[in-house]
Amino acid sequence: MTEKLLLSFSLQFNLQVISHAEDKTVLLSKGFEVEMYTGTPQGEAIGLSDRIVANLDGFVREPDSRNVEYTTAPLCSYDRLLCALLRPRQQLRAYLKTLGDYTLIPGSTLSLGGSDRFYRSDPNNPYHDFIENSYGTKVVTASIHINIGISEPELLMRLIRLVRVEAPLYLALSASSPFLDGRATGYHSTRWGLFPKTPPSVPLFTSHAHYIQWTQEQLKIGTMQNVRHLWSAVRPNGDRRPYDLNRIELRISDLMGDPIALLAITALLEARLWQAIADPSLDPLASSSFSPEDLVTVTDANEVAAARQSLDAPLQHWQDGQTILARDWIADIYQQVWEIARQRGFRCFLSPVQKILREGNTAQQWLKLHDNGFTCDQIIVQAIQGLAEQEKELEAKLCGALVA
Repeated sequence: MTEKLLLSFSLQFNLQVISHAEDKTVLLSKGFEVEMYTGTPQGEAIGLSDRIVANLDGFVREPDSRNVEYTTAPLCSYDRLLCALLRPRQQLRAYLKTLGDYTLIPGSTLSLGGSDRFYRSDPNNPYHDFIENSYGTKVVTASIHINIGISEPELLMRLIRLVRVEAPLYLALSASSPFLDGRATGYHSTRWGLFPKTPPSVPLFTSHAHYIQWTQEQLKIGTMQNVRHLWSAVRPNGDRRPYDLNRIELRISDLMGDPIALLAITALLEARLWQAIADPSLDPLASSSFSPEDLVTVTDANEVAAARQSLDAPLQHWQDGQTILARDWIADIYQQVWEIARQRGFRCFLSPVQKILREGNTAQQWLKLHDNGFTCDQIIVQAIQGLAEQEKELEAKLCGALVA
């Protein structure tokens, strides 16, 4: 994201962040950074971001020109968030038609090919030079970053500790990258399985001061090129990192093309945060049998397991070390937070989590088709068509009704 747009995004969060009162109708502000591939209806990713960014407001370049990013303004209302996710895509789809027979491609990796080379979107950007030379096309992925507004620094750090150790659950729900270069890779999230987390080891931050000190040290020794170069599952964010913070940024999720499914896991995250705000014991530093260092080791292993098997991954619970399937852990949290979501008025947006647990995430659905004889090309083409039809239907039925 460009510095100008990043500052605008942060300032909007500053305006939207609300106090954590006991009012049961209050909701946290939420915003998304959405990365998507552009290409042909046959699934070939094509670099168009230079023209998109030049002609459409609200879109920014990624280092590789085959994907493009848009952000939604931070909003509290789930209804408005749905439309904020859909409308830029409809605008982008309309523009792509003016360029040729181009569309949006679901999934978080270059599913059907093209990972052998980098297509630079900004050849004169030195940071992009560093990214290409250091990581190659491992970073040419598409994902969703979920931002939740929290204004109090120490509360923010406490909540981030919980989100960090439970981040593998959101990866398990969102996994959508089982293919790379036209073959099944053995991962449900090839994106996270290959992604170069940077720096390789990130502690559980005990306080805002710890985060500041650690960031300064990483910049000094060169493990981070700048304050944005913290590519972990979750990170603190704000308009002047590491000092001024205003949101949690969950970065681990694969691209969820289905807006309803994305809002469902966002609702799960928000409800869990409200639960933790009310219950300080939901802090890994306060109620885990592991040391802080061992918690990081366990969480990293859980991320690897979730990248491979998503909802069917056996994970170690951060509280007691017991082995639990990701789907069972998610179902347990769902039951804990259901009443919170009901009281705050967003239960209906939470409930599709159960459908994901029942029917599988995108990766599992694609792999089932693959096991039944469909080729990667056939699966992706079908997914391209399905996503376009779903967006059109949701825009007409829900967003149109909201405006009316």
